[in-house]
This record gives sequence, C-alpha cells and structure tokens, in this order.
Amino acid sequence: MGSEKRFTEARGAGNEGLIVKRADSPYQPGQRGQLWLKLKKAMATLDCVVTAVEWGHGKRNGLLSDYTFAVRDPQGVLKVIGKAYSGLTDEELAEWTEIFKDLTLDVKSRKHRVRPEKVVEVAFDAVQPSDRHDSGFALRFPRIVRMRTDKKPEEADTLETVEKLAGGNG
Repeated sequence: MGSEKRFTEARGAGNEGLIVKRADSPYQPGQRGQLWLKLKKAMATLDCVVTAVEWGHGKRNGLLSDYTFAVRDPQGVLKVIGKAYSGLTDEELAEWTEIFKDLTLDVKSRKHRVRPEKVVEVAFDAVQPSDRHDSGFALRFPRIVRMRTDKKPEEADTLETVEKLAGGNG
C-alpha cells in the first residue's frame, strides 16, 4: 500500500497523520529527535481577532499567553471560534502581554476581555462543529502562527470562510 493511501486512511480514521520511524529505533517516551517523525498535512490558517487573553501557567506564568479569538459573521459581529496557547515565543508573549494589558476592558479571575483590535494568524488541523463557541465551530489543534500587525480587525476572516473549510474538513 502506498504512503499517500495510508495517510488518507489515517486521516479518515480521525488521526492527525502518520508516524514514520527507523525500523531499528527504540521507543523513547518524551524524547525528540529524527528517529521518529510525525507526518501531518499542511495546516490551514485563518486570520482571527483576539477577544480575550488569559494568564499562562508554569513557565508562562506572568504572561498573557492564552488567546481567545473570533471571526466575523455576515453582520460583522465577532463570533468566537477557538483558543490557542502555543506558537509564539516567550519574547513575543512578553511584548504582547503589555499591549493586551493596555487593551483590557475588564478582568474576571485570570481572563482579560480585550478591545478587539489585534489580529492573529491561527493554524489548525480541521474545523469541527462545536456547541462551546458562539460561532458554532471550533478549530482542532489551533496554534498561533504570528501576530498580524499588518491587518485590521475588519480584514479578519469570516464565518463564511470557516463554513467552507468545515465543508471541506479543514
């Protein structure tokens, strides 16, 4: 069976992708290296508006590192589609922590609701239906690719784009 067919079957079974390994390599939990590689399809991206940020945990304690983001519905209303806390470096998070402190509208526990002025590019594995978010969708395995300082919130992606991606399974 060809590798493309195996990859397609793995995706169809709900897996992220395939693991490729050297035949003589031992299993080493938690170890990174070139003996075992994870093969996944290229992730799609969306430009989303940050609506809330939360204080991180562990090594990211003291940084606003957990970003809730939204897309625009047909009336231009922001609808939450997910939350991500990976992708940016600690240095980037430190810089954006100060920016988001200045944009904070209110604080509830660890969560800051912020003025929706900043856009992030978010990579993800797939779009799936969700009752959790008011958009009706959630991004599977979201990761922040970068802050889109070149985009305004009005230029962020729309719910229509998300619906099209959901129809195509991400």
